[in-house]
Amino acid sequence: MSNNDIFEMDSRETDALEGDTILDMINEDVVYPEEFLPTYHSIKEGAIIKKALLTEFNDKPDSLFFNDGVRRIDFILAYEDEDKKDFEKRHTFQRRKRWREYFEASLMKMGMELEAIQSVIDEKLLFVKVHMPWDVLCTYAEVLHIKLPIQPNDLSSRPSRWRFLSCITKHFYPNEELITKETEFFTAPFEKDRLEYFYVRDKDVFFTASMRSRMAYYILSRAPYEIRGNIKKFGITKLLDRGVYKAAYPLHDSRFNVESKEEGCPNERFLLYKEWAHPKSFYKMQPLNLIRKYYGEKIGIYFAWLGFYTIMLALAAVVGLGCFIYGYRTQDTSTWSKEVCDPEIGGKIVMCPQCDKECKYWRLNSTCEASKKLCIFDNFGTLVFAVFMSIWVTLFLEFWKRYQAELEYTWDTVEFLEQEQSPRPEYEAKCIYERKNPITGVKETVPYTACGRCLRLSIGIGTVLFWILLILASIVAIIVYRLAAFFAFSAKLRAQDMKELEPLKEYVTPQMATSVTASLISFVVIMILNTLYERVAIWITDFELPRTRTDYENSLTLKMFLFQFVNYYSSCFYIAFAKGKAVGYPGDPVYLLGKYRNEECDPGGCLIELTTQLSIIMGGKAIWNNIQEVLLPWVKNLILRHCTRGPSEKVIPRWEQDYRLQSLSKLGLFYEYLEMVIQFGFVTLFVASFPLAPVLALVNNLFEIRVDAWKITTQFRRIVPEKAQDIGAWQPILQGIAILAVATNAMIIAFTSDMIPRLVYYWSFSVYPYGDHLNHTMQGYTNSSLSIFNINDFSNNSRPMKTPYNITTCRYRDFRYAPGHPKEYEYTIYYWHVIAAKMAFIIVLEHIVYFTKFILSYVIPDVPYAVKEQIKREKYLTQVVLHETNLKLVTKRLKPVNDGIVKFAEVNLTREEMELDF
Repeated sequence: MSNNDIFEMDSRETDALEGDTILDMINEDVVYPEEFLPTYHSIKEGAIIKKALLTEFNDKPDSLFFNDGVRRIDFILAYEDEDKKDFEKRHTFQRRKRWREYFEASLMKMGMELEAIQSVIDEKLLFVKVHMPWDVLCTYAEVLHIKLPIQPNDLSSRPSRWRFLSCITKHFYPNEELITKETEFFTAPFEKDRLEYFYVRDKDVFFTASMRSRMAYYILSRAPYEIRGNIKKFGITKLLDRGVYKAAYPLHDSRFNVESKEEGCPNERFLLYKEWAHPKSFYKMQPLNLIRKYYGEKIGIYFAWLGFYTIMLALAAVVGLGCFIYGYRTQDTSTWSKEVCDPEIGGKIVMCPQCDKECKYWRLNSTCEASKKLCIFDNFGTLVFAVFMSIWVTLFLEFWKRYQAELEYTWDTVEFLEQEQSPRPEYEAKCIYERKNPITGVKETVPYTACGRCLRLSIGIGTVLFWILLILASIVAIIVYRLAAFFAFSAKLRAQDMKELEPLKEYVTPQMATSVTASLISFVVIMILNTLYERVAIWITDFELPRTRTDYENSLTLKMFLFQFVNYYSSCFYIAFAKGKAVGYPGDPVYLLGKYRNEECDPGGCLIELTTQLSIIMGGKAIWNNIQEVLLPWVKNLILRHCTRGPSEKVIPRWEQDYRLQSLSKLGLFYEYLEMVIQFGFVTLFVASFPLAPVLALVNNLFEIRVDAWKITTQFRRIVPEKAQDIGAWQPILQGIAILAVATNAMIIAFTSDMIPRLVYYWSFSVYPYGDHLNHTMQGYTNSSLSIFNINDFSNNSRPMKTPYNITTCRYRDFRYAPGHPKEYEYTIYYWHVIAAKMAFIIVLEHIVYFTKFILSYVIPDVPYAVKEQIKREKYLTQVVLHETNLKLVTKRLKPVNDGIVKFAEVNLTREEMELDF
């Protein structure tokens, strides 16, 4: 076979040949076409790498270095050796082998140093250690605009306000003897030409392990593995997806539960587990600086936000618990609930059937226990708590902005701009169209034209709308179920011969049974739709092809939250604002789809059903998430360790221990944020109906912090560090929820709760001219809130099949004139008073709360004054210290003359010499 025959072969044919065979067929003396050279060099250099760099394990299980003990391991690549595969299947792996050898040759050409080693357990498994030399680190630190120390912070820090309580508060902080406080530095973007101005004490530790891993991953994401003509394929992500490598990850620095004895090992993972992730440390504050140092800013900002949110929840939980206790202690003294339970009042009131034909008449006092429980959540304390939560959410967001500003400065992300974020490899690989950058005026390549981008966005928006409509269709199906189930439960649970339910008869009402079963079904539907839509949202975002990682996450965040918002909250919005609002009256009921009669609320309102829905969804979601986050990774690792367990005398190296751990998903913390933001919505949007929501959220978050910490520290490989300035797209989402929460809580109190009708009765209709009482009172409210209906006015479709002989009228929940009145079954003056009061309440409450929020936002600055001073100081030092070189350069070119006048020498300065970066 000639050389021309080789490079003209189809890729499928070359894949069938072994690498050594191809090398044998290639003649070194022949000049090959340019497009074939990359493939040739890839195979040739790859074969050399494999033969020359394969080393043996030196029996140091905690070593973080190459076998020479000098070069630090910055990344690990793991793959299965195709030469150890079965012969009949070997041809299917040749393309992977060629890609891998080309990729490793590319890494070496880019300055990386590699060392291969065989697994001590599985002879088919190989690990490639990746090391970045000092020059490469300096180069890519400048490329990535990594900020590094220039001098210690000389600004005096203000003493803590709680320093007088340090003897008590120190027990709630990590052990300072183990996690020491690091020196604060002023920093500046690294420039290797000005290395002397940076605070370099030891080159080995100047770049932290997380910085080194971040730079290594940047190179791995851009190293090519195949070039055919104008088509360039590159990136470790694609190689992982195609099975060329089994894993790629930075190393943990030690075992999580055993301190490393290796010299120079910081044991940061061990410290994080002991002082942060261990269950016994649940009461301690988080070591955020160490978290950021070990995992990067993106992980650090998440745990900072979660910790701050949990601390703020403590205040809301205390007030909410107080509101609940107040309602619990006053449930037996509520006048209207006493009237419902009174045999002489509620026991003599016959209520109209709430469904057609099969449903029966029932006594009002059959809902006695339910009315008492409703008093726990529907009281005047709820109004106070709803207003408090509207103010609380503003304080939470404003104080978080201040805290985030402090973290931005401390963690050197103040000037983390869009241009510092490199394009995603998936974006760069498809850049085939040229355009002129409107900002720089330089020509650049993009992956789509303006029409192409518009088409991609249109398809994405259309798909999202389709799935939202699918959710709404499922909600309609659940509503139909509620109507059918209520019909069935009403026919059975109102029967007087249900002896088996006697102990629970006071609690198991048709409304409650329907609400509980519908909530469970709704929860199952929510979980199923979440799983399906997750894949759809990722596909849509991949199709849109965002430029940077931040753009990708923001786009996916918006899609997923919009879907989750409709999915989780639609059933709650239905109960709060739709159920029982358009039911007509017994003689003329309203039907859904012309067949199902709309369900009504309990005599006390729909608030208790909304509370039930929230508690089931919040509780079920928390339990399900904990199972997913804790049990599944632990079981997977347990099974993997059992399947790959070697002889007991084997010493397993650090990289192989980490390989047996789980890898974090590509979306990283996306699901953690989503879970907490959905919870934030439950805590704020519907808190007027469930004051215990902050308490449940607080308890869940105390576990969530430690569960997440335990998970990423013990069950997952070390996460590739990423830079982040803030919580990204979640910040405006939280602000939108906070604004919406004011309206929803005001409307819940007005339309879902029975508070406004009670207040109208107390102040207007209990006394003259509408009432008979001399003083304002709640006595008689139950009777006034129920209208009278003549059973002879039932239509043939809705008339009950069984009617007691001694009943001529029944009661229903509404404000309508009685039979025989000139305006029978029309709304009374009481109804219009209530409507006016509800609208006035919503308008007044919203304006008061929004005005208060505006004042608080204005009064509380987003950036603390001390942080502003430090930022200005750092910018000054950057200009003075780092540009001193340029000033000296200009001074050298000043030429004094005899008359004392200084003139510029006639020299030509280069652009680099005169360029000042302010």
